[in-house]
Amino acid sequence: MSAPIGLAVTLRVRIGAGDAYQPSGVVDPARLLGLLNDVATELMIRLDGDEGMLRSFERVELLAPVFVGDFIEATGVLAKITPTTRQVALEARKVITYARSPSLALTAADALASPPLVCRALATCSVPRAQQRRPRIVLPALPPVPQPPGRLPEGNVIVTPPPDIIVTPPRETPPEIMLSASIVGAGVTRDHTPHVPVTPEEIAQEAKRCHDAGACMVYLGMSPDEPVERVGEIIAAIRAASDVLVTVSSIAPGPFDAEKRVALAGVGADFVSLATGSFNYANAVIETPRSSVRSTAFSLRDRSVRAVAECYELGHLDEAVSLAKEGLIGRPACLQFVFGVPGAIGAAEETIRFVASRVPSQVMWFFAGVGRHQRKVTELAVRLGGHVRAGLADNIYLRKGVLAEGSAPLVDRLAGHARSAGRDPVSPDRARELLGLVPPKASEPEPVEVGPSSDHGAPSDVAGPTSDAGGEPEGSPIS
Repeated sequence: MSAPIGLAVTLRVRIGAGDAYQPSGVVDPARLLGLLNDVATELMIRLDGDEGMLRSFERVELLAPVFVGDFIEATGVLAKITPTTRQVALEARKVITYARSPSLALTAADALASPPLVCRALATCSVPRAQQRRPRIVLPALPPVPQPPGRLPEGNVIVTPPPDIIVTPPRETPPEIMLSASIVGAGVTRDHTPHVPVTPEEIAQEAKRCHDAGACMVYLGMSPDEPVERVGEIIAAIRAASDVLVTVSSIAPGPFDAEKRVALAGVGADFVSLATGSFNYANAVIETPRSSVRSTAFSLRDRSVRAVAECYELGHLDEAVSLAKEGLIGRPACLQFVFGVPGAIGAAEETIRFVASRVPSQVMWFFAGVGRHQRKVTELAVRLGGHVRAGLADNIYLRKGVLAEGSAPLVDRLAGHARSAGRDPVSPDRARELLGLVPPKASEPEPVEVGPSSDHGAPSDVAGPTSDAGGEPEGSPIS
């Protein structure tokens, strides 16, 4: 018998006119819950040979409207089994929708590349012992569809196998997320990809494209040979093209160049990146003595420039937390952890989860992955409650063998994943509030008395995710 935990089924239906309950064509939410119940029922049949009975729905969230004509794909994964009950994690996504544009035909419809999440819940079903048929045989949801390596056949319905199904967790993560675009750096040149921007104007245009795709910040990894004046020109061009925040870095192999890092304080960036320890970088070594890190942090603080602590090894995280406790990198403290650099920390899922668990809840943390690890690292960080960085400086491929046409497509894909997980990419203005660069805007007075506001309008003392991913007890100060 196959192990039943993780058994998954997927059901796809088209919503009919009889399911509408508003003149606009919005569908009755009860229809979606009924669809989720159908998925849970099929799981009971495959597990026990009996439909069982729905006992309860918990943590029900209706996240986006569904209209008549939409195609909805509902997925259920068996999460927990007791002698008589089964818990199922359920979610429904919109995979096709009508275009609904006055300029198009009434029959125009779109297949969605990143199907948005419309509903999710946890269901508990009961199957009495006497109705559990023996022997219990777990069947696959559907027969596998033959697929040639690296290519999906056209014209076939694909049901994602259980290991690839993502069931978004209930609200345990912040509702907002900051996306950073690493548009230049890491030695990526036109020899690697024709899509990397080079001139200040090209870099500024790419920054705007990333902003339009959902990024609130751009990361500039500058060569040590880059004149500080030219870095200033690049940032000025970015400022003229969009209002994104700018983080600038000159982390490079070889001895620590404190003078160059301090000089970057005058180029107009919002943050200067500061590696918090030495580490291997392929066949080279990036030398970052602890004394130099601290003296540079002091210098940046004295010049009223915020530093972002950049980490490549576990010890770097501890050093970043120490800098945060001493107030050397501003409040809320901001750190960026990069996984998958050859010679430094790897990008195994358990490693990423462990690092996330060690970040204090008051710290704003960004995760990035290098090369083929980028998508895995960033999408997992989204679900763990962190903020993320993606772009050509970390990975030049959109998928295997296909170059990304700039950093914007990578940001756009990541923004779609964040929304599907119930987290909305924030604007640069909102990011400035979250990072403590400006005071939060005063909320509009309500015409009537209301209860406490949600964390969408959190004050500036909100210093980061407060999910279980935080490594410190809730409310424990860093200092």
